[in-house]
Parts: sequence; C-alpha cells; structure tokens
Amino acid sequence: MRPALALLGLLFAALPAPAQSPMEDARTILATYHEDVVRLDRARDSLEKFLKVDSRVEAMILLSRVYFQWGDVRAKDDGEKLAAYDRGREIGKRAVELAPKDPEAHFWYAVNTGRWGTTKGVVRSLFLLPTLREEVDIILSLAPDDPGALGLGGNIELALPWGDLDKAEANFRKALKKDPRFTAARLDLGRLLIRRGKYGEARRELRRVLNEKEPRFLADWTVKHSKRARELLDAIKDKS
Repeated sequence: MRPALALLGLLFAALPAPAQSPMEDARTILATYHEDVVRLDRARDSLEKFLKVDSRVEAMILLSRVYFQWGDVRAKDDGEKLAAYDRGREIGKRAVELAPKDPEAHFWYAVNTGRWGTTKGVVRSLFLLPTLREEVDIILSLAPDDPGALGLGGNIELALPWGDLDKAEANFRKALKKDPRFTAARLDLGRLLIRRGKYGEARRELRRVLNEKEPRFLADWTVKHSKRARELLDAIKDKS
C-alpha cells in the first residue's frame, strides 16, 4: 500500500463511529436490555427528548414499548410501574391517533393499558375491558394471526376470574403455531394449564420455555420468561 493511502487509512480508522440516532439506540437497547437493564433509562430519556423536536409515530411506538419494559423490569414498586405504564399508554394512544392503521401502535397502546389495569387491580380496572378487546380486534384486522395480539387476547381472558379459558387457550396455541419461539405465549399457556389443574401439560410447556435455544425476544426470555417459568415449575413441583 502506498504511504499516503496507508496514512489515510489510519486516520479514518481513528475516527469514532457515527453516533446512533435515538431511535436506533432505543432499538438496540430493547433487543439487548438483558445485558444491562439500566440502559432502558437512556432509551426512555433520549426518546422523550427526541419527541419534543420530532413527533414521528415510529418514535412514539418505540417510547411506548420502552415504558412497558421499564415498568416490567426497572420500576421499584407499583407506583413506579403505574406511572410507566400510564405514560406508555398515553404515548401509544397518541401514536394510534396519528397512525390508526399501524398494528404496532395499537399493540403497545393496548399492552401498556392492560398492564396498567392488572397492576391497579382487575376489579378497579374493568372499565378498560371494552377498550382492550376492541384493540385486539383492530390489531387482528390489520395483521391477521399476529402472535402478539393473540397472546394479548388470551391474557385478557386469563386475567378475569370469569374469563373464557377455552378462548384463551385457543389464542395461546394459535400464537405458538404461528411462532413456536414466542416464549411469552408459551409461558402464558403454562399459566393457563396450571389454572386448569393440568400440571403435567403445564410442566411440559414451562420446560419448553426454559429449553428454548432461540427465543423470539432474547432479552425478554432472559430477564422475564425463563425466570417466571422456573418460579411456576417450583410452585407446582408437588402437584400431580
């Protein structure tokens, strides 16, 4: 290589890599937050700042998703969880208003709303039920057989003392047929089978969660799904 070209190569090699945009950074953090959950704070704060100058729907959807994860894995108590899910549903609702045909906007609005409701208490949040069911219907009309929407629909029924467990089970199994590596739905199927007293089947599904080699969402599996599966298996170890 010529000396001048070699020197030029060294100069370019010494330059720092271009900084990621707040949205790119948030996507990276959401995919890898299991490595350091504290980084969710950065994703939240940078997107909040970004949206003050650029109110694009894509950034709103990402921020709604970040608030959901933050409430799940960073919040220290129910007060912090409720605040995170409430902000997530607020941002999600705004995204839905701006992009009513975007299934992802509807999904993150709905899951934040649902989590806010279950954290507050089922009885105290029954007024949310029509909204949640409507959102599931909208998502499935826009993205038929979407595993996330099917899982959400199943969870609505599972959360209610009088919920339709047959419908919930059908939803979870349909979601897993579409995506066998979707460990959230498999974990929820395990929970449902425990509720039905089918402990052998529940153990089988929960062990499949733990043994999944390529989970659809590695960060969620590492921080939430595998941990919860172990807890449930331990809780039913003496059940037959």
